[in-house]
Amino acid sequence: MSEKKSNEEDSTILRCPSCKQGILQISKVIYDTKDGDKLLIFKLECDKCNFINKDVIPYTTRNEQGISKLKVQNQEDLKSKIYRSPSGILEIPELELKVEPGPSAQFYFTNVEGVITRFQGAVNIYLKDIGEKDPEFDDIKEIADNLEKAINGEYSFTLIIRDQSGGSYIVPENEKNYSFEKIINKDD
Repeated sequence: MSEKKSNEEDSTILRCPSCKQGILQISKVIYDTKDGDKLLIFKLECDKCNFINKDVIPYTTRNEQGISKLKVQNQEDLKSKIYRSPSGILEIPELELKVEPGPSAQFYFTNVEGVITRFQGAVNIYLKDIGEKDPEFDDIKEIADNLEKAINGEYSFTLIIRDQSGGSYIVPENEKNYSFEKIINKDD
């Protein structure tokens, strides 16, 4: 990835909200991405209790409401960037996987491989919880196996992000595999 750190850096010193005794340093850095966007990266760190919190949010964003679709066909497509706003619904229909935002949903920035890795973690936890005797086990195991194939570029699938509020988008490695459909509000 060819992101670069800009010269815009700022920091502030405060008391730690966790231990109330340490000094909490809040740092922010603006990164320029190769697609022309900027990301604001925050880091909060306590010098006493090792409290740490990091967040990445878009500094510039695309606010168009719509449905982004990416056909993932190989390992190169796994490098495509994913920007999901707190209102974005992310899904892979071929695997019947969907993430809907909850009340405390946050923006996240990753790539397709990162999305697959998150799904793998959730599916593997579910597999352990239900056990082999559960009637769903074989179907869930098949999803886990297909996720493993997907992360190796051996399983084609479609990644969809639906965002009624805007702010979610995909930066594809291969433009031919990407489409965007604008959502038109009936009130407009």
